[in-house]
Amino acid sequence: MNTRTTDHRTPSLSPAPALPDGGQLCAPYAEAVLRHAGRDWLRLNVPGHAAAPGSDLAGLFGSRITALDFPPLLDGIDLGPDTPLDRALALAAKAWGARRTWFLTNGASQGNQIASMVAPALGRTLVVQRSVHSSVIDGLVLSGLDAVFVQPSVDPEQGIAHGVTAADVAEALEGTPDAAAVYIVSPSYFGAVADVRAIADTAHAAGVPLIVDEAWGSHFGFHPGLPANALSAGADLATSSTHKLAGSLTQSAMLHLAEGPFADLLEPLVDRAFRLVQSTSASALLTASLDLARRSLVTGAGATGGSIAAADRVRRAVRALGRFTVVSDGFHAFPDIVGADPLRVAIDTRAGGITGHEARRRLFRDHQIMVEVATDAAVVAVIGAGSAPDTDRFVEALHTLPSPLTTAPAGAGAGMLRLPAPGATKLSAREAFLSPALVVAAEEAVGRISADTLAAYPPGIPNVLPGEVITAEAVRFLQRTAAAPNGHVRGALDLGVTRLRVVA
Repeated sequence: MNTRTTDHRTPSLSPAPALPDGGQLCAPYAEAVLRHAGRDWLRLNVPGHAAAPGSDLAGLFGSRITALDFPPLLDGIDLGPDTPLDRALALAAKAWGARRTWFLTNGASQGNQIASMVAPALGRTLVVQRSVHSSVIDGLVLSGLDAVFVQPSVDPEQGIAHGVTAADVAEALEGTPDAAAVYIVSPSYFGAVADVRAIADTAHAAGVPLIVDEAWGSHFGFHPGLPANALSAGADLATSSTHKLAGSLTQSAMLHLAEGPFADLLEPLVDRAFRLVQSTSASALLTASLDLARRSLVTGAGATGGSIAAADRVRRAVRALGRFTVVSDGFHAFPDIVGADPLRVAIDTRAGGITGHEARRRLFRDHQIMVEVATDAAVVAVIGAGSAPDTDRFVEALHTLPSPLTTAPAGAGAGMLRLPAPGATKLSAREAFLSPALVVAAEEAVGRISADTLAAYPPGIPNVLPGEVITAEAVRFLQRTAAAPNGHVRGALDLGVTRLRVVA
C-alpha cells in the first residue's frame, strides 16, 4: 500500500527531515568506548577473556571485538556526571521525540516487560490487542494484571492478524472501568500500520495511556517516505526494537517515554522497572551499536531513501511478472490498517504455487537467501534502513522456485493453514502460570486450561495464552506449524508439540 495516497485513513507521514544538529553527528558513547579500547590496558577484571589477542574469541571475531567488550560502571563512560552514556541517551530521546529514552540489551521483549510491569500503578486491567508479541504476555505474568483482549482483524486468505481500530478499543474501554492502559502493536509483522493517533485519542479520553509495541517501526519518522513514529502520533510509551530495521546489533533495543499527560507518573516507575530487568553486565558492544544506529538514522535519510526505492523495485517486479502477489496491496480492505511500512516486502507465494514455508526453505538451501519469516501462505523480506541489498537476485530466485510442487512439504497437510480462534479465558495469565500444573498428551489437553504461552515463531504472536482453554483447532495449527520447514513453536515442551502443560 502506498503511504502517499490521499485515503482518509492514511496516517501522517514523517516530515522532511531537518538537517541534524551538531550533537546528532556524534556518537558519544561509541566514541568513548573506542577511545578507551585504544589504551594499553592490563585487564584483570571481567569479562574473563581479558581481550587476550590469542584467545579463541579474538581468533573468530577479531581482536577489535574483544578489545571493545567492556563491563559497565567505567569512570568517564557510564559512571560519573554527564557521561558519554548520558549524552547518548539524550541524543536518542531527541531523535525519537521522547522525553526520555532507555537503552535495552535484552531486546524489545525487555521493553514490553517493563511496560507491562509499571501498568498496575494505573489500574488493574490491561486493554490489550490479542495479537501482541509473547513478551507482552510474559509481562502480564510478571505484573499479575488482568487483561481484556481486543481482537485484531484477520486476513483469512493469508492467515495473518493485522491490527485494531479506535472503535474496537473504545468498546473494550467502556466495559473496563479499572483499565490501566491500552496496549497495541504497530506496525505488524507484515508491515500494517494502525491509526495510532485515533487510538491514542481514544485511550486519553478514557483517562489511560497508550503503550505501543513499535518493535518493527524503529525506523519510522526518519524519512518522508516512512510513516510517523508512535510518539509523534500520541503514544505515551513505545518499545523500539532498534536492531530489526534501524541497524543496531541483535538483541539491542530502546524504550521511549513521551512528554505527555502520564510522563510524570510513568518516568520513575519505568526507570525502577528498567533496573529490575536490565542486566548488571549490560554489553558495551550492544549499547554502542544503539548509539551508532541513532546517528545513522538521523544523518542517513538519503541512504534510507535508497532502501525504500529498493523495496519498491521488488514490489514492482513481482507485480509485473504476475506469478506472485504483494500482500500489502490488499491492506486497503481492512479498516484497522491506515498505512504500510515500505521496507517490509511480503509476498503471497501460494498465488505462485508454493507454500511460504517451502519457499523460504528453498531460498535458503538453493540460493543462499534468507528472508525474515514464512507463513503457510507468504514470505516476508525486510530491507534495513540504509541497506542496499541485491534485490534483482531475490526476485530472480523467487521466480525460479518450482510451481506447482510435485511433492508437498512435510507437515503441509491439506488446505490452508489458518490462524486458530483463541479459546475462552478462564484465569489470568499469572494465575495460570503459577497454578499447579501437569503435562498431558496434546489430544488430552483439548478443553483444559493452558499453563503456558504457545506461539508460532516467528512472529511470536501467541496462539494459546496461559489461562485460555486449549482448542483442537489450536493444537492442529501448532502441530502443523512445528512440522513445516523451519517451523517452531515458542513455549512448546517438545519439537512436535505432542505434549502440553495444563492447569491441574
